Amino acid sequence: MVEHGMGTGAVGAGIDAIPVDRRAPLPPTDSVLARIRSQLTEFTGALQRVADQVLADPAGAARATIVELAERSGTSPATVTRFCRALGFEGYAGLRLGIAAETGRARSAGWSVDIGREIQPGDPLDRVLDQIMAADTRAMHDTAALLDLDEVARAAEAIAGADRVNIFGASGSALVGEEMQFSLHRIGVAAWAWSDVHEGLAGAALLRPGDVALGVSHSGQTRETIELLAEAGSHGATTVALTSFPRSELAELADIVLLTASQATTFRPDALSARHPQLVVLDLLYIAVAQRTHDRAHAAFQRTAQAVQGHKSAGRPT
Repeated sequence: MVEHGMGTGAVGAGIDAIPVDRRAPLPPTDSVLARIRSQLTEFTGALQRVADQVLADPAGAARATIVELAERSGTSPATVTRFCRALGFEGYAGLRLGIAAETGRARSAGWSVDIGREIQPGDPLDRVLDQIMAADTRAMHDTAALLDLDEVARAAEAIAGADRVNIFGASGSALVGEEMQFSLHRIGVAAWAWSDVHEGLAGAALLRPGDVALGVSHSGQTRETIELLAEAGSHGATTVALTSFPRSELAELADIVLLTASQATTFRPDALSARHPQLVVLDLLYIAVAQRTHDRAHAAFQRTAQAVQGHKSAGRPT
């Protein structure tokens, strides 16, 4: 789902980022299904049909022979083999074992991880809560498996040394970016989150080498966010993409890519299901920046806490 409407600022960096080779293999992950979802935009034609079939019925794929999976997806055994190799498996046996292990864990955990059920109008709130928690928990676990911590460290180093940080995003991604801007601002990082595309372009045009621009987009295809990150990069800023799709246009133009996963459900679109994983990754990035700027961050915490102390109720935390 592509976000609409512009918003959110950027992040500054003090080191030159090394361009990422998008043809390199994805970081390893224990979740086969998360790996398939993250590469959906890369698959085309027959490979796409195999991916759709596996995601539609993972348990069935784990039980099926290579011929049966080929028939169900309307492809051939050779196509299934190519699909397995695209995911990093030597053959179909590895894919089957990976899916079987994953679906087996889900069965043993019970219905709490069964997020494919629709929520009915008459469902009690405790069941609705379990559905939401199951979806978010799975998405965050998948994100932890997909995330390249070396990339997080590179982004943190860049932001820690930056004079200016701009964060760009649209719709829900704008809200996520604003959370990051607030966190960075609190530890003394000069960060802006732009809510207007024209203002964002002006801000991007003023960036220089050593500054950082962070683009947030679940799909990686949001036109405004791509344009803003490209503008920032053209002026020498280190560009960081936070997205669920490593082969998206946003990821392709970024120096550093931070991956998130989303757990598709029948009650919430992908872009919304990616919100919490995005916040988790940015929380990790924020803490990594604070670690690298410990003395400055500690002093900033003390000053900001003292500044607002008079607006707190006596004896009660806020």
